[in-house]
Amino acid sequence: MNDASITWLTIPDLVEILGVGVSKVRRLIEDRSLLARRIDGVWQVPEVFIREGEPLPELRGTLILLSDARFSDDEAMDWLLEVDDGLGVSPIDALRAGRKAEVRRIAQALA
Repeated sequence: MNDASITWLTIPDLVEILGVGVSKVRRLIEDRSLLARRIDGVWQVPEVFIREGEPLPELRGTLILLSDARFSDDEAMDWLLEVDDGLGVSPIDALRAGRKAEVRRIAQALA
């Protein structure tokens, strides 16, 4: 998945989609329920990190695992969005397809 094919959501977009305030959105990013990247000076989150108006539940544990493996936020974002040879799809697509254990096993092997 390259950046051109990703729909990015700004904080105001997330406020509307999640139905929460700005401070709650920032807290979701701080507690690793979501991961944001600064694009043109604006914090943005890939739309694929959201399902049915909520942060993807499998994302938080995966982000914590990547952080524990000393991935920077940018490295974690790149890894989640790029096709992984072991998965055959991007890790975020595998998470969305219910392959959490497989994604986390590969993430642990990278540590």
